[in-house]
Amino acid sequence: MLEYSLVGGITSSGGEAYLLHVTTTPSVSYITRVDRFDCGVMITASHNPFHDNGIKLVNHLGEKMEDEMICLIEDWLDRRLHVFDADWDTLPFAKGDGIGTTIDYIAGRNRYIGYLISLGVYDFRGIKVGLDCANGGAWSIAKAVFNALGADTYVIGDKPNGLNINRNVGSTHIEALQNFVLENRLDVGFAYDGDADRCLAVDEKGNVVTGDHILYMYSQYMKERGKLIGNTVVATAQSNFGLFQSLKEAGIDTVKTDVGDKYVYEAMKANGYRIGGEQTGHIIFSKYATTGDGILTSLKVMQVMLAKKKKLSELAETMKVYPQVQESVRVSDRKKVMENEDLIKLLEEIQGELSGNGSLLVRPSGTEPVIRVGVEAATEELAGAYKARIAEAVRKIDAQS
Repeated sequence: MLEYSLVGGITSSGGEAYLLHVTTTPSVSYITRVDRFDCGVMITASHNPFHDNGIKLVNHLGEKMEDEMICLIEDWLDRRLHVFDADWDTLPFAKGDGIGTTIDYIAGRNRYIGYLISLGVYDFRGIKVGLDCANGGAWSIAKAVFNALGADTYVIGDKPNGLNINRNVGSTHIEALQNFVLENRLDVGFAYDGDADRCLAVDEKGNVVTGDHILYMYSQYMKERGKLIGNTVVATAQSNFGLFQSLKEAGIDTVKTDVGDKYVYEAMKANGYRIGGEQTGHIIFSKYATTGDGILTSLKVMQVMLAKKKKLSELAETMKVYPQVQESVRVSDRKKVMENEDLIKLLEEIQGELSGNGSLLVRPSGTEPVIRVGVEAATEELAGAYKARIAEAVRKIDAQS
């Protein structure tokens, strides 16, 4: 429904709509950039259920579209667009032969598959790899790439019907892949989300390897080869405190951004950094892509394993991990609670107590009426105690407001 509506709007305004069909967000970004399209549109709910579907927009460089352009689009949707010294309730329609056309562009998706295969610098023969495609965009791409590189590929989450995307599979339900890896005695497993811009891994023992672990192991691999530009990794405030500590001990600098891969990429682009990402598995390798790419990330993890001749568990175990506890507290007014002086004072006090041995992240949700409380500390008990104090303060402040 969304695809037909978008195509109708694009062609009625004189644009050309090139269809990649069921594909991944990174593939849209790649094709938009290399084939010099004006922009790209991805219909997706990312890691959420199908009924949350919306659109992601990328500019001609394959990067997330600029806020200024997004604001113009939102103004038009709200019927308050003002540009070129005029107000626009609607946009002009094309007439006659000015009407656009629709082009089947499956060749673009196939070229993206070829690009991923070209990045495989090692032969995967003899390695048993599990892939969880989340019943989403990766289902027809990931297996083709790993097969082409010689892996013995085992796949789940590859039966999309339009309704089951992310349902009990994929990176948000990593337990499905953990069981799959253990049951089939696989060497490694990779789980993507619905639009495959993120990737989490599972080692041969069934342990989850997060985006933080991937940043840690690959940045060390880059440093060893003199490829870590600026000697810096970009991560977000949501990354585990242990990542920053472990990278420091490895002699690698870090830049911490707000939560969101958009902010990670902006920091990377501004400073020329080569690697950054989020704990959730949005990993950006700026030499190869302008956005997080789950399949590319899995290929990079394989590259480190094969180059160092080590199992994934061996590569990941050297990163220190601090216990994390989280809670979402429902409130009536997020802004009012976050600006409360008593809460600000409490957070400063706890942050001081945690200094050098933990961290906290308290922020309003961008989509729900909740305050997200996250605490990391040396022990789970200590983290839980701090979390409880903050959550109780949030509830009290909300009740009084």
